[in-house]
Amino acid sequence: MKKNISNQICRRILIRAANWVGDAIMTTPVIRAVRKNFMDAHITVLAKPWVISVYENNPYVDDVMVYDAADRHKMGAGTLRLVSDIRQRQFDLAILMQNAFEAALLVFLARVPVRVGYNTDARTWLLKPAIPLDPALKKTHLIDYYLGILTGAGLATHGRDMDLYLSPADRDDADHQLFNLKKNGSGRVVGINPGATGGTAKRWFPDRYAALCRRLAKTYDTRILIFGGPKDRALGEQIRAMAPGCCVNLAGETTLGQAFALIHQCDLFVTNDSGLMHAAAALNISQVAIIGSTDPKATSPDSPASTIIRVPVPCAPCLKDDCPTDHACMDRITEDMVFDTCCRILDS
Repeated sequence: MKKNISNQICRRILIRAANWVGDAIMTTPVIRAVRKNFMDAHITVLAKPWVISVYENNPYVDDVMVYDAADRHKMGAGTLRLVSDIRQRQFDLAILMQNAFEAALLVFLARVPVRVGYNTDARTWLLKPAIPLDPALKKTHLIDYYLGILTGAGLATHGRDMDLYLSPADRDDADHQLFNLKKNGSGRVVGINPGATGGTAKRWFPDRYAALCRRLAKTYDTRILIFGGPKDRALGEQIRAMAPGCCVNLAGETTLGQAFALIHQCDLFVTNDSGLMHAAAALNISQVAIIGSTDPKATSPDSPASTIIRVPVPCAPCLKDDCPTDHACMDRITEDMVFDTCCRILDS
């Protein structure tokens, strides 16, 4: 039986964000829908520090509350401090994007009267209302999975399009970084994102990224930016060294917001399944997404400007961090496949 909270008086709403950049971006249709269901409410997003950039410029959000698990909210006394921080804000409604038991426990202990989330992870008794998880939603895209929380609570969803808003400062910084890069070449900028959270199973091979960069630079006189976090710095250097004179390694050199703004300037983005893949999709940037071990039904880039390259193999999607066999799902994606797809996009 569907719950209905649409007639609740909710002046202050807390949305517990997803913990990963890609998931956070895929929850932005929920943020928009909550605003449209409760036009006069004050909406706060509770998020880990590394996903703050997804929400801080979003016009549907009034406030971002940092879940500082490394310091102020560190497990133990910090957990009680987080409960106190939530309670002090006197929220009327909490909507939980995260399925973890802890997410429900926090808002229960903080005495938020209406607590909405899926009835997973033995947390039904902590939620009010607990939304039954329709098994069919596990076979759909994560955008629909997250929106299902609102549908189960009797709220309108207001579309599936993802939102990603850039700050003026990040836009200006991207303009400044790309000015000299563009004026000495064709003006076309290609971004590559050779890393991915977790292990190596989601990653196309560095030597093939380097070969792709060499061919794109030679054919189109492109300027190529290598994206990634601090942990991807060495990977970016490896690719830059294998494609001399072609690439600028930005991995670990930008904030997440700056990376979003730079992706927005790209004529083409080539990426593994990653948070930045979903950023490019939300920004409607032409991209080639190389998919191996992950489930394309659940986490594909949801944009008409995105092209997926995937070669079906019996063991995929395995959803593993590291390949236990021969990495066939990535090995069968050739340099020519990706280059030819890039050419079709750049020539269109």
